[in-house]
Amino acid sequence: MGFKAKARKHRQDSGEDIEKKSSKKVEGEINCGVNSCENFADKQFGGRSLSVDNAADMWGDGAFSERKGRVRVCKSCYRKWKKESKEDEMY
Repeated sequence: MGFKAKARKHRQDSGEDIEKKSSKKVEGEINCGVNSCENFADKQFGGRSLSVDNAADMWGDGAFSERKGRVRVCKSCYRKWKKESKEDEMY
């Protein structure tokens, strides 16, 4: 039995482990910048930030809302953009 296993066993015996942390459902704060999307663009949900030019190339002008010169997008929208722009890159 290792150090952590012994510590867990003794913590349960002493009754300290009874206070479990309640898992809260985390709600996002920043909405996705793409108008047709309802997901959240927070970092903890995998959200990213794209430049206005990249967003305009992907979704067209007026189909997104910008914030400080950038467009905050959710993980699924970022993956769509990444897949479309992958073919455009030339080295």
